Amino acid sequence: MKPSLHLPAGNAICYSGYRDGQSPNERSYPSPDEILEDLLILQRNWPLLRLYDCSPHAERVLEVIEAHKLPFRVMLGAYLGAEMNNFGCPWGGTFSEAQLAASARENEAEVDRLIALAQRYPAIVFSVAVGNEATVDWTDHFVPVHRMIEHVRRVKAAVRQPVTFCENYVPWQHKLRDLVAELDFISLHTYPVWEYKHIHEALDYTKDNLASVARLYPDKPIVITEAGWCTNSNGRGMNAEHAVQELQAIYYQDLMDWTRAEGLLCFVFEAFDETWKGSPDPLEPEKHWGLFTVDRKPKLVMQSLYADLLALPQPA
Repeated sequence: MKPSLHLPAGNAICYSGYRDGQSPNERSYPSPDEILEDLLILQRNWPLLRLYDCSPHAERVLEVIEAHKLPFRVMLGAYLGAEMNNFGCPWGGTFSEAQLAASARENEAEVDRLIALAQRYPAIVFSVAVGNEATVDWTDHFVPVHRMIEHVRRVKAAVRQPVTFCENYVPWQHKLRDLVAELDFISLHTYPVWEYKHIHEALDYTKDNLASVARLYPDKPIVITEAGWCTNSNGRGMNAEHAVQELQAIYYQDLMDWTRAEGLLCFVFEAFDETWKGSPDPLEPEKHWGLFTVDRKPKLVMQSLYADLLALPQPA
């Protein structure tokens, strides 16, 4: 039996430390020294981190936290690849049967890694997330609900930490009802700027996203595991004029004020810009969600708290 659900409180942020020239696709990972540099920045304001997978990057993050006795607790994720074709994905969600079979085998190995790391770092890992955005209509790594249930059950049988799955708010409203019963808590993503909302309606839209799920599962805790605001865009998926640092700062403050008042655990997306993401276009929105730039300079939203970093010379 797991103990009653006790999730930590405090500022929380999504962390993925890939810098220019690094990419999980190329298996080029941040070094321990680079991770330590990041964590020393983040520890000023965020005691809680969310990691997305069980790659060497995530393993190094846990090792650095333990070795340097840093005051973080972590939601550790497993990245699940496609186990089923998703013909509705606009950027390619179709694979051969051989590719899907290989992906399913890799998912089993990833779940093994999740279990092993959760067992190895019980004082650091406070919860585990079995997958990320793997059931939403537009995903390129679709996993059917019955397989999600199988993965979750395997993890729950092996770890003591609470178990969740991280997903956009829409699937929680309908297709994930059978999965909810298997989870210790729901993890929800909300992005008003991706849905063409103006800043003046953004927080109310986030509140509505949460409420649309909470009313269906009144006895199930909900955590926001992604909410953020983009700061550059070529207009793909959002109004480019909305993707500016001034509006990021407003949404961040509104989000923090509301979630603190409500006692909601909310992971801000994300710590640092990541240039490996999305298309090669430098204004690709996926690259520009950080509260800090890829060279670790604070954006407007963080400049009062991190004024000292603005004064540091640019890296060569």
